[in-house]
Amino acid sequence: MTGTYNSQEQVSRANTLGGYSDHIVVSERFVLRIAHHEEALAAVAPLLCAGITTYSPMRYWKVGPGQKVGIVGLGGLGHMGIKLATALGAHVVLFTTSPNKAEDALRLGAKEVVISENAGELAIHSNSFDFILNTVAVAHDLDPFIAMLKMNGTMVLVGIPSSPNSPPGAFGLISKRRSIAGSMIGGISETQEMLDFCAKHNIVSDVEIIKMPQINDAFERMLRSDVKYRFVIDMSGLS
Repeated sequence: MTGTYNSQEQVSRANTLGGYSDHIVVSERFVLRIAHHEEALAAVAPLLCAGITTYSPMRYWKVGPGQKVGIVGLGGLGHMGIKLATALGAHVVLFTTSPNKAEDALRLGAKEVVISENAGELAIHSNSFDFILNTVAVAHDLDPFIAMLKMNGTMVLVGIPSSPNSPPGAFGLISKRRSIAGSMIGGISETQEMLDFCAKHNIVSDVEIIKMPQINDAFERMLRSDVKYRFVIDMSGLS
């Protein structure tokens, strides 16, 4: 893996310097084609992070028509998870602790919304999910979501909490051969596949465009989850 910044470039072994350049020279092996209309480019930008982070595990675990898929958390990753799972043909259910996110989840393509702190709502969906994508980036109890998986179901973690989640109970996994896995972004070929899929299905991220002088305020808002659902920096005023 070669990261965009603070990573070692594969040929020269020099340090990569990030994405705020006016121009850049790269090997064609690292270049991606974007088929979306030009006016959508700002909303396409987060697909290269949030889009591939949610697309890659869905492709690996073969999410598709006839499956019931849960998305845990509605943020930058979760909103892309809903859009992509819906486009792949799955019946999508959002798990959230915030009832006020229900309207947005349904707008994005979810068929149902479950308040994850409501035991009665959880019980209705017990043992019924083929796949759950957990996007939550704060420590939380995984056991209630494990109980939502059917036989051979998998929950994939893509959120990274600052402190560890509590260890899940063994019986919930053993009793129905359930799995917990992790996933992180994807390679160039899979990212290209994701971009083509999103262009075909007219999928972009929900974004708020900011100018560079607003970046500190945007960072503070991000910490408060006050963004729907990704900030994109307009680089035209950088100079």
